[in-house]
Amino acid sequence: MNTWFITGVSSGFGRALAIALLAQGKQVAGTVRTQQAKTDFEQLAPGKATAFIADMTDHAAVHRAVAAAEQAGGGIDVLVNNAGYGYESIVEEAGFDDIRRQFEVNVFGPVAVLQAVLPYMRARRRGRIFNITSMGGHVTFPGLGIYHGSKFALEAISETLSKEVKQLGIHVTAVAPGGFRTEWAGGSMTRSERKISDYDAMFEPLRQARLERSGKQPGDPARAAQAIMLAAASENPPVHLLLGADALSVVRGKLESLDTELREWEEVTLSTGFPQ
Repeated sequence: MNTWFITGVSSGFGRALAIALLAQGKQVAGTVRTQQAKTDFEQLAPGKATAFIADMTDHAAVHRAVAAAEQAGGGIDVLVNNAGYGYESIVEEAGFDDIRRQFEVNVFGPVAVLQAVLPYMRARRRGRIFNITSMGGHVTFPGLGIYHGSKFALEAISETLSKEVKQLGIHVTAVAPGGFRTEWAGGSMTRSERKISDYDAMFEPLRQARLERSGKQPGDPARAAQAIMLAAASENPPVHLLLGADALSVVRGKLESLDTELREWEEVTLSTGFPQ
């Protein structure tokens, strides 16, 4: 697993993972959005770090970057779909341009990267794919409905893809982090303008709490990088990998709550078939 392709290596998980890999002498190709970011990344390890300018909404640029990385690095062993951002909005207040942008970056962009990389991995009958989702791809919190929708979608796509390509020697893992000290809740998050006062009492304290927690989250991106590298080296990596004690706690709570609800309504569920 010597050649990695990571989308979004300018900051956050992508940057932390790239730094850890380069320290081990791996070849790392990554996507960035500006020439300055490309220069900064390649200076981390000249000859080992290569950056391509590609916005995740420009699928042609994504395909060109993957093709160039394949040619330059001798074949991509591991893909990490990391690029993405958070959009905070009450569902009723969300603008459709913002909704489309969230899905363009968080869902359609990763799928474009997958479709660009998979032909090469299929030809070699091997590869590892990591799609960075979120604990918000398993559980929900008020004010993040559109973001959750994008991450639930990527979780489902990842799980399905894992079943489609395992026979071809390709393993797919959906990595769901909890709260980590990245810019997710800070500078990289897009926040909608508030319009409907009926939601103020419920939502405004949550928005303020997210702002105050930014930079104080319990998760360490460098340790998350080590966890992803450990999974990549495994002969049988998991389909779902949670990162962080908070992610484990809230997802377990969701599963327990779901099981309770299923049991409470089991009789109604089973009442909908044709009489035997």
